[in-house]
Amino acid sequence: MLNTTEINFFKEALEERKVKIETNLNTTSGEMNAMRHNELKDEGDHAAMSLETAVDNAILGQQSKELAEIELALDRINDKTYGECDMCGDDINIERLKVKTFARYCITCREVIEKE
Repeated sequence: MLNTTEINFFKEALEERKVKIETNLNTTSGEMNAMRHNELKDEGDHAAMSLETAVDNAILGQQSKELAEIELALDRINDKTYGECDMCGDDINIERLKVKTFARYCITCREVIEKE
């Protein structure tokens, strides 16, 4: 079970990461919209824009997933269930939470999920 100081540490880290992701999502979305209005001169321009758009979409998708996980973790802090494994109910190791602040599963359960 995490103490109040640890919970506050993780809450602050989650909120900081949330702001960074939201800023990045807004910036990247704006840049993608601006690119759509660029005049493309040849097939090379079209190919470059297509590749850049695909990469940006992949990044946006991954960051959107991370943002959803962060929001879930913040909800769990409010519900006083942060740091508990969703599968077995045991405490998630604090070292794991330091690496992945929005972790929902302990190492053992995460391994089971990945094998499935």
